[in-house]
Order: sequence, then C-alpha cells, then structure tokens
Amino acid sequence: MAKGNLVASKLPLLKKLGAAVMDLIPIVVVVAFFQILVIRQPFPDAADLALGSAFVVFGLFLFIEGLEISLFPIGETLAYALTKRGSLPWLLVFAFLLGFSTTIAEPALIAISKQAGRIAADAGLLARDPEVVESYALGLRISVALSVGCAVLIGVIRILKGWPVYTVIIGGYIAVMLITLVAPEEIVGLAYDAGGVTTSTITVPLVTALGVGLSRSIRGRNPLTDGFGLIALASLLPMIFVMLYGLFWF
Repeated sequence: MAKGNLVASKLPLLKKLGAAVMDLIPIVVVVAFFQILVIRQPFPDAADLALGSAFVVFGLFLFIEGLEISLFPIGETLAYALTKRGSLPWLLVFAFLLGFSTTIAEPALIAISKQAGRIAADAGLLARDPEVVESYALGLRISVALSVGCAVLIGVIRILKGWPVYTVIIGGYIAVMLITLVAPEEIVGLAYDAGGVTTSTITVPLVTALGVGLSRSIRGRNPLTDGFGLIALASLLPMIFVMLYGLFWF
C-alpha cells in the first residue's frame, strides 16, 4: 500500500518534468533545424550541449515547482492577511518594498545595467573610470527598482479604488511619449528595454500573486479582472524613471 502511494505521489512530479521537456523542445527544434539544414555543420561539443539541455530542463522544473510551492502562496497570503487586518499603510509599504526588492535582485537588470555602463563609457558619455561606470550602473538599477516599487503601489491603489486598468495604462503611456520628446536620445532605447527587463523570473510571480491575493480578499473585486495588470504597470514606469535618470546623467 505504501509503495502504491509513493508511486502515485511521483506521478505529478514526473508529469511536471515532462512538461518542462515539452517547453524546451521548440527551442531545440529551431536550433537543430538551422544548425543541420541551414548552416550544415555538426553541433560543436554535442555532449556538453546535451548535458546543458538536461540542466535547463531540470532547472526549469525546479523553478516552476518552487513558484507553486512557495512564492505564489506567500504573495497571496500576505496580501490577504494585511487586507483582513485593515492595515492599509502596511499594505502600501509592503507593495512598494515588494516591487523594489524583487526588481533590485533581478539578474537580467543587473546584467543590462553593467552592460549599459560599459557601453556608455565606450561611447564617451561617461568617464572611463570603473567607479563612475559602477555608480552609473548602480543608479540605473536603483531607479528601475524604485519605478517598479511605485508601479506596484499604484497597482494596489487601483485595485483598492476599483479604477479600470486601461485608464491607468493609457495615462502612463501618454506620459512615456511626452518624456521621450525631451529625454536624451542615448537613453531612450535603454529606457524602453528596461520595461521588459523588470518583468522577469523574480518579479512576475510575486507581483502577480500580490494582485490576485488582494483582489480575492476585497469584497466586490474579481481576481480575473482586478487581480492582473500590475505587471503592465511594472513594465511602464521603468521607461519613465530611466529617461528621467538619463536627463540627470546626460
């Protein structure tokens, strides 16, 4: 009997591992097609590629499992508990700090900030001083993290007030277009990319869980129509903040 239960408990995990394999297959097919039929060359280090692909599959499986076990429940539980206690100030502080802390730790943001600093120095926009480049990259990370914190804060207020998401988004993109007209040309492309960098592996799960959990805990709110939309704001505000950051530097 115990052996049967053990086998049954392993089946969902094997199914999720199979789903991770299926997610990777389209990438493998595209790469193999161009390598074999277009470039017509054998794969270099095929053993390393196979091993790396196995690591990717297993890592993707662990990441998704971790989201389901911990990050989603934590975000929803905290939002629900703070709302039920009537702790509005703490809820707003939590929303801002959640957006800031998850973004400042984003690996993609760290990478693009360092790259932006090096390229700006190579283009003569910054002094070729490692401290100056590092300061610029750190300031860029902090400005993006602050923008996401503000975005999550605005998103929470929107859910509490019941504002339609499209009004906030349209107003935000109007602001983006206006600031683009006065922002330095060198920062505009980076600012637009920063909006996509923030919606990555760490920020998206927790911010989404916060919105869904909050909308579930408020009477009259629908998790489907009110719980989502925070990620759109988290993609929008970094454009504004980074362009303002560029006005300061350039």
